[in-house]
Amino acid sequence: MPNDHNEQIRIVQETVAGKEITFAHIMGGPAPVIYQKLGLNPQVDYRSSAIGIMNMTPPESAVIASDIAVKSGNVYLGFADRFTGTLIITGEISEVESAMTEILQYFGEELGYVVCKLTKR
Repeated sequence: MPNDHNEQIRIVQETVAGKEITFAHIMGGPAPVIYQKLGLNPQVDYRSSAIGIMNMTPPESAVIASDIAVKSGNVYLGFADRFTGTLIITGEISEVESAMTEILQYFGEELGYVVCKLTKR
């Protein structure tokens, strides 16, 4: 019990990873410097290109998502991290959007994940 002698209560919070995709965004026509800073494929036509980025838990889900992405169309797998759950793909805007939509649909409908809305800019 706390009293008037400046005793503090310590609260420990713990997070439990759920099955969810928490972030899914497409950057249409990003500046070349973004590709360079991320170490992505420099042989792209920047005028019609896009970068798609997702984050998911459990983080190993990025392996499944990367497989779906590369099988769904003509996209380049820029980065897939099974430790953080981050996935980055590049390609034509329509191809990136199609791949990301397919990932969200599969994870939501087949695997029972909670999925976020796909955003674009």
